[in-house]
Amino acid sequence: MLERKHHALLDEAARRGLPSVDDIGLCFQLLSLANAIDRDCAARLAPRQLSEGKFVLLFLLHDQADGLSPHELADGAGVTRATVTGLLDGLERDGFVLREPGKEDRRKITVKLTAKGKTAAAKLFKEHTDWIGSLFGGLASRDKARLSELLALVWRGTDTGRAALREVA
Repeated sequence: MLERKHHALLDEAARRGLPSVDDIGLCFQLLSLANAIDRDCAARLAPRQLSEGKFVLLFLLHDQADGLSPHELADGAGVTRATVTGLLDGLERDGFVLREPGKEDRRKITVKLTAKGKTAAAKLFKEHTDWIGSLFGGLASRDKARLSELLALVWRGTDTGRAALREVA
């Protein structure tokens, strides 16, 4: 289940007799799983000329009859405005979205889904969420709850997790 690069690092950690070799192995298992999910996600979206980033924008725009501004999309997707601009360029080129200038201020842009975008967003959201849900379908409810607790515990040990916890406090 580990990626080749992880095997090499884990083998070296074992060779050096590091006491944390089991913990390193768990980290590499988690990273390998995350990478496998990312690759599968990309493979599922690619036939529709979509990346995960583009899919997220379609999802954010779904059910937004009045559309959203590029900065609202950037905030919602957790990416920079420059990244959103590139994603929107591709979505617009492929006919999923259109950018409309504001009526009073033409500098203010609103992004809306086209008919093609609405159809794709609705269909893909169902397909994608069903697929993601199926990844954990083999786990009992109590196992899912425990896995969630364990992942949260590990997350709190990361620099990012600690920083987020300090912000809340």
